[in-house]
Amino acid sequence: MEVPQEFVNIGWSLKSGLPYQPWARELVKQRMEQQGKDDPTSHCLPGGIVKLHTTPLFRKIIQVPGLVAILYERNASYRQIFTDGRPLPTEIGLPSENGFSVGKWEGDTLVVQTTGFTDGLWLDRSGSPMTDAAKLTERFRRVNYGKMEVEMTVDDPKAYTAPWTITLNQFIQLDTELLDYICLENERDISHLVGK
Repeated sequence: MEVPQEFVNIGWSLKSGLPYQPWARELVKQRMEQQGKDDPTSHCLPGGIVKLHTTPLFRKIIQVPGLVAILYERNASYRQIFTDGRPLPTEIGLPSENGFSVGKWEGDTLVVQTTGFTDGLWLDRSGSPMTDAAKLTERFRRVNYGKMEVEMTVDDPKAYTAPWTITLNQFIQLDTELLDYICLENERDISHLVGK
C-alpha cells in the first residue's frame, strides 16, 4: 500500500487548506518545525479514526446486525460502529481516540457520526489538531467492487473556523489476511527522535 497525501497533510486537497483557528495554525507550525517528534503514533500510542483511514496498513470491515466492526492491523486494534438505531450520546463518560460511533444506511452509503474524542489528537503527520469538541461524520460508499470512497467531515469549532470535508479513495486488497502489527514490539526508533 502506498502512503496517501492525507497521511502527511489531511487538508492537502482543499484549495485554501484547513481553516485553522489561530492557535491551531501556530501549533501545526511548531509541530512541523519539530518534525512531528510528539506525534502520538511515533510513540506507539493510538492515532484516532482519521489517522487510521490514512495509515497504509490493512483493515477489515465486518457487518453483522446492529454493528459494523473495523479491525485494524495497526496495534491489532478495532472500532465499533453501532447500527442498531441508538442515538449519538450527548455526553461521553470515557472519551477515547476512536470516540463513540453510530451509523445508519442512507441508500448504499453508510453514514457514521462520532463524538467523544480525547483532546489533543493529531489528524496527520503535520500535527493538525482535533479537540474533544469534535464531531466527525463519515460517509462510506462502495463505488464498485474494488473501490470505496470515505468522505469525512470534521466539525471542531475549537480547532477550526468552519467544518471541512475531504474524500479518501480506498481499494480492496485481494488474497490478504490481517497481520498483527504491534508498534512497540522490537521498537528501536524512539530513542532517535528529534529532541530526545
